[in-house]
Amino acid sequence: MKIFYTKEHEWVKIEGTTGTIGISVYAAEQLGDITYVEVPDVGEDLVKGETFCSVESVKAASDIYAPVSGVVTATNDELMETPEIVNESAEDEGWIVTLEITDTDREGLLTAEEYDAYLETLD
Repeated sequence: MKIFYTKEHEWVKIEGTTGTIGISVYAAEQLGDITYVEVPDVGEDLVKGETFCSVESVKAASDIYAPVSGVVTATNDELMETPEIVNESAEDEGWIVTLEITDTDREGLLTAEEYDAYLETLD
């Protein structure tokens, strides 16, 4: 399994041709208390770089972009009832979707080390 991040603060854990997507701990902290997560439907095609859902918090609403392209195979339905899971466990229990990856292009994806270095430039 490999995990990658985007400069828009999404992450994708890749195992073979399966990807699991969520938002980073940094993004969850910036948003504050998350009150709603809109998840896409199973079977929906996600296109790398395009919006696939939104997350709302007490501070703002934020679009979430697909870090890879693929077809949604599962959604984290728990987020509909308890969206605060994203605040509590953004990079684990707070995942948003899993998908069957249809494009192996990793351009623009950052390793954990590269993402941490990028975050240092934001302060």
